[in-house]
Amino acid sequence: MIVEERVYRIKPGKMPEMLKAYQELGLEIQKEKLGNLIGYFQTEIGGLNSLVHLWGYSSLDDRQRRRSELAREPQWQRYLEVSTPLIDTMDNRILVPTDFSPIR
Repeated sequence: MIVEERVYRIKPGKMPEMLKAYQELGLEIQKEKLGNLIGYFQTEIGGLNSLVHLWGYSSLDDRQRRRSELAREPQWQRYLEVSTPLIDTMDNRILVPTDFSPIR
């Protein structure tokens, strides 16, 4: 298993709008197409205005296939039209579990 960590810095004052858009337009289609939502978090201490979400995939090929399917969905495109203007920066990492990680 690999884990994709995505971090979005939301423009100041736009977090409620972003969370509402995601819940109403993005969450279900993303869960349907990507499959394994490990967690979705909002920062409380440290760099504020950030959303962090973790997705599990069996491989990089699995990730690529699933993300390509998501990108073709009209519902996902509608979500991006609403959410993209609310985002200041985006970061993405692929994490590989150690042998002793509870998530493998």
